[in-house]
Amino acid sequence: MAGLTAVAVGTVGLLAYQASANVPPGLGGRSGASASPTPATAKAPQGKKSQAVLPGGSGRGERVVYSVDDDRVWLVGANGGVERTFKVTPGTVDPKPGPYTVTSRSKAITGTDGALVEHVVRFATVDGVVIGFSAAVKESPSLPDPSVRTGGIRETRRNGEAMWKFATIGVRVMVIP
Repeated sequence: MAGLTAVAVGTVGLLAYQASANVPPGLGGRSGASASPTPATAKAPQGKKSQAVLPGGSGRGERVVYSVDDDRVWLVGANGGVERTFKVTPGTVDPKPGPYTVTSRSKAITGTDGALVEHVVRFATVDGVVIGFSAAVKESPSLPDPSVRTGGIRETRRNGEAMWKFATIGVRVMVIP
């Protein structure tokens, strides 16, 4: 009996995860008409760090915020509300904290690691290595080869599509520790 219960609980958990991972784009993307946007410096409940809470000192207005230490991105609307946040996998070269601007974009290219990537949004160069957000067409759970200098900050394809729609040429990118 306990074995059947464990299987049932595991199945329900898996189905819940799959359902949350497959939210239609219109429900998970830019909200446009939010009744109460997330405050830019809201506090996490009960002292716990909330992933949706935008860190203080990350600028004002519409921008992409990238935390090098947390490997997390926030897409922040003009009203200061967080429209989307997600984890990323950084390359082997990090940009220094500070303000940047989206300088170029490519719909699809081959990344420095040889992977086919799409929705490339570039914003910095560090010692000749171009830094930008991208989504691998064939997602891989492996981390970048530490011996190869890469500036690709990888996102899932769904998050890459959201970044592509949000971060057009000239949009600010604030890199924080």
